Amino acid sequence: MYPNKLTVLVVDDEKSLRDFVKRNLEVRGYQALTAANGLEALALFESNAVDLLILDLMMPYMNGLETIRRVRQNALTPIIVLSAMGEEQDKIEALNQGADDYLTKPFGVGELLARVQAVLRRAQRLERPSAADRLVRGPLTADLERHVITLDQQPLDLTPTEFSLLVYFMENEGKVLPHQSILRHIWGPEYGQETEYLRVYIGRLRQKIEPDPAQPRYLLTERGIGYTFSTYG
Repeated sequence: MYPNKLTVLVVDDEKSLRDFVKRNLEVRGYQALTAANGLEALALFESNAVDLLILDLMMPYMNGLETIRRVRQNALTPIIVLSAMGEEQDKIEALNQGADDYLTKPFGVGELLARVQAVLRRAQRLERPSAADRLVRGPLTADLERHVITLDQQPLDLTPTEFSLLVYFMENEGKVLPHQSILRHIWGPEYGQETEYLRVYIGRLRQKIEPDPAQPRYLLTERGIGYTFSTYG
């Protein structure tokens, strides 16, 4: 019905908020679908080509965390959480389940739309800073055209954000990358203070590339500053 529009699925048990977000998305050219809970959301997700999922955590029948977990079993669709639960641990738990971003209620329309654009930009990003279409760093090889990274010639199962983050580290091997620089490069210029995002994603990458994630060899923490990637040692 809307072949040229990106489709956003908005999930919240509060109808006024669903309608508010839907209206602001549609006036800016998106197609917006809505659901009141996780069960409805999964049914719509499975029957529609959804480009972005926006959902609350506290919902009846199926909460947001379980909804994220089920979506992530089969799809890499970007996910933004909108929640009144603003504690750092809530954000970390949502990110660990597979959310790409987390916005605390109440929020402004401008901030929400900036986050929507940033998440979609990451998911659809085709251009890379490197002129090469292939990066080799120790046991890791990144095929930038196919969006595949292999470890010892075995493909890694990476989300779009994990792929972009690991490529950024590979392109900057040996450099100390500050938290703010990483956030702005990967998440977008709207970001800079969300260091908990980095802790979660670095932890996930270490699980996928390190021989011993508890004693990392490649992704090293520079305490109070940021991270360094190196395969020299």
